[in-house]
Amino acid sequence: MNAKTRLPLLFVLLLMLLSLGLHLYNLESIGNANEYYTAAVQSMLQSWHNFFFVAAEPGGSVTVDKPPLGLWVQAIFAYFLGVSGVSVSLPNILAGVFSVPLLYHLVKKYAGVLAGLIAALVMTLTPVFLATNRNNTMDGFLVFLLLLAAWAFIRATETAQTRWLLLGAVLVGLGFNVKMLQAFLPLPAFYALYFWGARAGWGRKVLQLGLATLLLVAVSLSWAVAVDLTPAENRPYIGSSEDNTVLGLILGHNGASRLGSLLGGDNPTGGNKPASTSGQSPSQPASQPAAGRTPPAQALAACQTLALGDACSFTQGNGNTISGVCITPPASNQLVCAPQSGGSLPGGGSAPAEDGGAPNRPDAGNNGGTPFSQETGSPGILRFFTSPLSKQMSWLLPFALLGTLLALFAKPVQEGMHKALLLWGGWLWICIVFFSAISGIFHAYYAIMLAPALGAAVGMGASALWGWAQQGKKWWGWLAAAGVGGTLLFQGFALWQYNAWAGWMLLLPLLFGLGVVLLLLQRKAAALGVLLASMLLIPLYWSWLTVANPADHNLPTAYSPAVSAEGGRMPNPSQPRVSSDSGLVDFLQANTQDVEYLLAVPSSQQGAELVLQTGRPVLYMGGFGGGDEVVNSQDLGAMVQNGELRFVLAGKNTQPEISAWLASSCQPVPQNLGEAGQLYRCD
Repeated sequence: MNAKTRLPLLFVLLLMLLSLGLHLYNLESIGNANEYYTAAVQSMLQSWHNFFFVAAEPGGSVTVDKPPLGLWVQAIFAYFLGVSGVSVSLPNILAGVFSVPLLYHLVKKYAGVLAGLIAALVMTLTPVFLATNRNNTMDGFLVFLLLLAAWAFIRATETAQTRWLLLGAVLVGLGFNVKMLQAFLPLPAFYALYFWGARAGWGRKVLQLGLATLLLVAVSLSWAVAVDLTPAENRPYIGSSEDNTVLGLILGHNGASRLGSLLGGDNPTGGNKPASTSGQSPSQPASQPAAGRTPPAQALAACQTLALGDACSFTQGNGNTISGVCITPPASNQLVCAPQSGGSLPGGGSAPAEDGGAPNRPDAGNNGGTPFSQETGSPGILRFFTSPLSKQMSWLLPFALLGTLLALFAKPVQEGMHKALLLWGGWLWICIVFFSAISGIFHAYYAIMLAPALGAAVGMGASALWGWAQQGKKWWGWLAAAGVGGTLLFQGFALWQYNAWAGWMLLLPLLFGLGVVLLLLQRKAAALGVLLASMLLIPLYWSWLTVANPADHNLPTAYSPAVSAEGGRMPNPSQPRVSSDSGLVDFLQANTQDVEYLLAVPSSQQGAELVLQTGRPVLYMGGFGGGDEVVNSQDLGAMVQNGELRFVLAGKNTQPEISAWLASSCQPVPQNLGEAGQLYRCD
């Protein structure tokens, strides 16, 4: 192995060490990670039945709202290491670290060593890549599987052999069993690479792709078919489905609910419908300010340094003090302090009803009908370039988009660049267009899907520029300066949006200026290196902030100044948890040793932490978000009669029919649980 080969491999090894360090730094801050999934792992380790069906709680009443593969892997790690936020996040962390050399190898194939190294570096320094991998949401593991699938499709393109194409289909199918339809996003790019890049007859390629598609469907639906063929009485309720089937979950909550208005429907949420005890339709925004009215400046100023859901207060001009929570009204990107109990918003309209806007609800954070807009903003071509989504992975996006354009004209420089464009440019553009257009359920951490393609596109652009420099093209340097300069201007705009300027950032224009001087002096390699370094500093800085500061454990995200200033996860006043010092757990443990269930709760939001504390079955009456019909009042009555259940917690999102049964058939327990709800004894 000569020096020309050793140096890139040494750089990749150093990148892996950097990636590992960033993934592991301050890891204790993740706590139990996403408690919904961590509690499911706790449940899955208690029986093979729970393991196969990915039961959300030990009693096996309801499944999680995702397919099994990612949680199966987490359960295996937890079996050997114990159940904790770290152990269940470890598969994603390892996937993130080993994605670095894999991406280098894949990009190098068609775009060269320089492009591969830059791609691996950019992905390593992408904030959402780190935030998501340091959590037990399964998207990081999915990205690793899709990179393996890309490797198989590249091998198929090189050899035109069916076996590699089938392997790629199997890997994408396994990805489907991690996050369902999300795994199919880069599939058109994979197929395009093989169809246009493989040296085989057109008819043969069509036949091969047809066979691969049949295998893809078979692998993707294997678990779903097995579960749906199991009689409902012999398995848990399928969480977040409307018809208690996995197929319904695929097409509904994990399908149509993600697309929203792309399907032409009025309700962008679809999926399961949370129960509402306030009389308003769950599909409607919780707050509707009167048309043409805006909140007063005091209400806006009260939330200027706070996060969504934080407690707030302000004094009106007449001297009245208003206390409430920070919300995002429809048709607005600003937080406003509003009364909490359904009162009137200052300036007109209604405050959120007590059961509205919870993070598990499809309409949570609803901005003009867009779910979770406090995380991802509203649909449109600028979605990735504006707050709140731009901080996730967009710091280098302008240069990456330029890179896909440069690759189009770079064939004289790199023979395989057009294949790289089909694969990585296709992956990047498909995800950008899709996520920019959807108005359904879209969380910020889904942006990790763009991280490998983002890195590849930046690498392709740099490689194309360097190729032209070696050819003696005089304009290459000014094109490089324009691309980097435009990217730096965007970074400055984004920093201004987040009010995140710091004095050291004056280094950026100085580095850029140095790069331009080196261009004038014909120091090509040094000029390109300095220019690239100038636009990598902000992603590095934001990645460091992401791992060094507490984050929302349930919905991982890149560093957010407003949230992190409050020291941790965003509070959720509309789905209050049981206080850890309320004495409830000790009370229940002492009074339920002769029954199966510790407690029945409205949803996993109140129950997951109890599962982790006790390891006992906790009945999620409404599934994940309170809208599943896992049980009804007759079921609860039968469980009480059979000695399976004694205590029920009624909360703000308890289904009305169950609330009525509790009032008529059970006795309130004088246990002070605050806003968490009322405890009932039903024997």
